[in-house]
Amino acid sequence: MDTFTGIRFKKETAKRFQTFSRTHFKSHTEAMSTMLDFFFYNEISPKEKLGPTGRTIEAKLLKRINAVIAIMRDMEKSQTKPTTAMLQSLFVEIKPVKKQLLTAKSPEEVKAKFENRNKETQSKKGFKWKR
Repeated sequence: MDTFTGIRFKKETAKRFQTFSRTHFKSHTEAMSTMLDFFFYNEISPKEKLGPTGRTIEAKLLKRINAVIAIMRDMEKSQTKPTTAMLQSLFVEIKPVKKQLLTAKSPEEVKAKFENRNKETQSKKGFKWKR
């Protein structure tokens, strides 16, 4: 059986370690041994920062995802929808409007139409032409 050694800690630190050890390990010795192995295996110091935490990384990712969504919505509004509408309008079949064919008029019809226009314009101007 292994022997025990007493180590002196401040009361607050000892209580924190005991509560941590009871929640995660079977004994205080196993807790301390696992923590020391972790630092030794990963070659890090307990005083150095490990970088951003999972929460900060998640927050940054959410911000970037929201930015990508905004860019995609803008592209859809300004590029995709108008282009789709133009393409669909090209494929819509429009019935041709039948125009009345122009027919040649006799000289008498042209002369009568011209005289009617002259009479209307003269009456609007308030004077008559002398013939």
